[in-house]
Amino acid sequence: MTDSSPIRILDSQILANDWGVLTKYTLDYQRRDGSRQQHTRETYDRGNGATVLLYNLERRTIVLIRQFRLPTYLNGIPDGMLIETPAGLLDNAAPEERIRAEIEEETGYHLHHVTKLFEAYMSPGSVTEKLYFFAAEYDSDTHRSEGGGLADEGEDIEVMEFGFDELLDMIRAGRILDAKTIMLVHYAALYLFPKR
Repeated sequence: MTDSSPIRILDSQILANDWGVLTKYTLDYQRRDGSRQQHTRETYDRGNGATVLLYNLERRTIVLIRQFRLPTYLNGIPDGMLIETPAGLLDNAAPEERIRAEIEEETGYHLHHVTKLFEAYMSPGSVTEKLYFFAAEYDSDTHRSEGGGLADEGEDIEVMEFGFDELLDMIRAGRILDAKTIMLVHYAALYLFPKR
């Protein structure tokens, strides 16, 4: 970086390096008026990920999963269980390849074709992760196993199928609290499922 760069990293310190890397940065930031200001920020890096909307147009259904999430438990959900779209970290794989593997591991559906919808940063104030969003149509012929995730990775996943209209009601009632799931169900409302 040159001296004219709007951002200069002055120092970095790794605070934790276990499931992800928590780093404290000291940086010099050039404000819009040209003045410079020093900031201290922490970022959490666990890699990029992918998620998918599994839908069936004919039956007007969506497959979701339910699993324990420690942060939701610590922030008010009594059992920590969250209903969400299948997702996973890329682990150096291409997003399309990784999400197909996650679909099969978590839900038991074996799908060859997934459609990329968009990319988004889910919590850019502190988390570096970029999420790749996909959609894929499933049917009974593509269901190969019970799913449930990988026990050796600590996964204990319940596979659930919902009617599309029921999911919209669940979002309105605050029973679906996962941002990626809310985004994908609303995508389905806009582009996949015609209004009745």
